[in-house]
Amino acid sequence: MKLVTKAPYSRHSHHHRFILSSIAFILFFCLLASINEVQFDHLLNLGHCNGSVISTTTTNAAAFNSSSSSSNATHTVAGDDDDEIRILIGILTLPDQYPRRHFLRMVYGTQPTPKGAKIDVKFVFCNLTKEDQTILVALEIMRFDDIIILNCKENMNNGKTFTYFSTLPDIFSREEDDHRNNSSPLEAKPWPPYHYVMKGDDDSYFRLGNLVSSLQPLPRDDLYYGYVIPCPSMDPFVEYMSGMGYLVSWDIVEWIKESEIPRNHLDGPEDKVFGAWLKEGRRGKNRHNAKWSMYNFPVPPSGCTHEFWPDTIAVHLLKNQPKWIETLKYFNATKDLKPSKLYHIP
Repeated sequence: MKLVTKAPYSRHSHHHRFILSSIAFILFFCLLASINEVQFDHLLNLGHCNGSVISTTTTNAAAFNSSSSSSNATHTVAGDDDDEIRILIGILTLPDQYPRRHFLRMVYGTQPTPKGAKIDVKFVFCNLTKEDQTILVALEIMRFDDIIILNCKENMNNGKTFTYFSTLPDIFSREEDDHRNNSSPLEAKPWPPYHYVMKGDDDSYFRLGNLVSSLQPLPRDDLYYGYVIPCPSMDPFVEYMSGMGYLVSWDIVEWIKESEIPRNHLDGPEDKVFGAWLKEGRRGKNRHNAKWSMYNFPVPPSGCTHEFWPDTIAVHLLKNQPKWIETLKYFNATKDLKPSKLYHIP
């Protein structure tokens, strides 16, 4: 019978190999963790190097340790120190005004985006009432996503303006619960959604760059802005702002939704009624009369108009195509047309 003997040092060799393997594994794990930490810190620093601020909406201040002031991360409530001006221009129109909407999309879509501003132009009307509207308006929304349909019966001076302003806080609500449950803090949207909300007519031409420049030095709360009526007056507190295009800050939009004053007074010329709301509610303590940068079309001459000039913010009463063409020609609306072999325009 042949005896099989083990090498005298095999047990010790296996033991040594196990120890060495364990040490190597521990060292590899530590090295991997160090690399990941460096990469994570680098990603955080990269965000700051790009000049951006990581914005988070804090729902519980106690969640942050006050002793961690040496942290590199910057936590702000979105919108508190926001230099970007956000403006919503709601152009009140009618569902069947398809050619006018397409034309205005060209007029505003070809204007350069003003620096330091975000401007959304939306077309606003009441509930659809015809079968063709349900198809054609739906196609517009799918293509342009620039329509707000209010839950109202179409009208001009019987509450449409109230429905427009009072609906916006719900349309652009924070949805805090959904945000906390489903969204990352890094995806927090700025608040308020718009610093200013304008109601405009579809026969008004707004020059967006000049509008932004005029708003930059103004307050972002309790502001009422526009062309004061009566025409000869320069006092923004004397009456109200013309319906060609008036603008208020977001806090007034929220007040319109919550206050009983507007909902109890809906009938009458919408711009005059709007001014009466603010007067009764003692709102709009900050007012800006944009006259004479806002005015009616020069012809026929009246106390509400003058000739075109470069500092124009808005021109009103563009009731037909010749008036639009004359206006766009004066302000050189096609100056950014690029040369191409595809077309020849004298």
